[in-house]
Amino acid sequence: MKRYVIVLIVFIGIVSEIYGQIDYLNLSDSSKTLVGASRIGDYSTYLNGKQVAIVGNQTSVIGNTHLVDTLVSLGVTISKIFCPEHGFRGEAEAGAKVNSSVDLKTGISIVSLYGNNKKPTQEQLSGVQIVLFDLQDVGVRFYTYISTLHYVMEACAENNIPLIVLDRPNPNGYFVDGPTLKSDCKSFVGMHPVPIAYGLTIGEYAQMINGEKWLKNGVQCKLTVVSALNYSHNTRYHLPIAPSPNLQTMRSIYLYPSLCLFEGTPISIGRGTNTPFEIVGNPKLEISDFSFTPHAIPGKSDNPPCKDQLCKGYDLGEFSEQYLRKSNGIIIFWIIDLYKKYPDKKEFFTPFFDKLAGDKSLKEMIIAGKTEEQIRASWQLELKAFKVIRKKYLLYPDFE
Repeated sequence: MKRYVIVLIVFIGIVSEIYGQIDYLNLSDSSKTLVGASRIGDYSTYLNGKQVAIVGNQTSVIGNTHLVDTLVSLGVTISKIFCPEHGFRGEAEAGAKVNSSVDLKTGISIVSLYGNNKKPTQEQLSGVQIVLFDLQDVGVRFYTYISTLHYVMEACAENNIPLIVLDRPNPNGYFVDGPTLKSDCKSFVGMHPVPIAYGLTIGEYAQMINGEKWLKNGVQCKLTVVSALNYSHNTRYHLPIAPSPNLQTMRSIYLYPSLCLFEGTPISIGRGTNTPFEIVGNPKLEISDFSFTPHAIPGKSDNPPCKDQLCKGYDLGEFSEQYLRKSNGIIIFWIIDLYKKYPDKKEFFTPFFDKLAGDKSLKEMIIAGKTEEQIRASWQLELKAFKVIRKKYLLYPDFE
């Protein structure tokens, strides 16, 4: 009788978590989507009696409850938490040092996978028998969660530890666009030969890393992907939780594949304001009546570009979400336009731009005065080749 009651309580808890996830979403065409983490019954058997490590952050939730709290309440032994850029609770700005610590709620040790410790060490994985990976990606090559995924997969492969990826939809998963990364531009903001927007969920991306043997020495990890339900690459998925401190709205997430390139220029994209990744400007521009002044915002932008300086520019948040969702591509008009209008051309592109673009030719074509149509045409053969590779790893109905 006692066992029956325990099973019933667990079942009720799982059902409430799942339906909580449904209620938490707020966009009509994603309202029935269930993330992989919600499918506890499909991966809990792998965890029974095991020492489990979780790679997660503030987006690792089932309904309104964190994955760690849910699994602990179900009796799962979690021995360690690994967190990516921005930290476990997602409170650190881009590029900020994230110190390892202890989760105050559970007392579980937290290890940062950013800065000098991007890959779990053998010592850090000591005693771990299985790793759960649950991060909300945004589907853009320079968003570093897929780089963290790469290093976690590599560490798991080298230490013979199974990895389970709890999949989540890609809010930018309805198109593929941008230059494909070249080897001479490889860095933590771009590790694989994929376009800027690659149109895959993080679970599909994990399968591609494994299948294409992109890990060191061609090793492959023991990978299981728990897919999302009721999702396709035509679904416009509204994120229930901001994936990082400066992506707070769906407009910013839709604009991110286009605007992040400005981080390799003197142009501010609004860090240090209430609308990061929705506005662009610089003190040297005189192009419109729109202006903004970045200030230090603890936890989001401690030292933003153009700090305390009046920037003239454009409010791109005026583009409706509906327009952005229908654009199906990266908008490069803005970076061409602001390069032309920026008075000091020689200082416009920083070395970081090539790492973000993944291909030095983008900068070269803009400097040479190529049109947006000419630049986009230069990507097409590589995009076509990538789409052939991408098709092999799809878990969901495609957008084309």
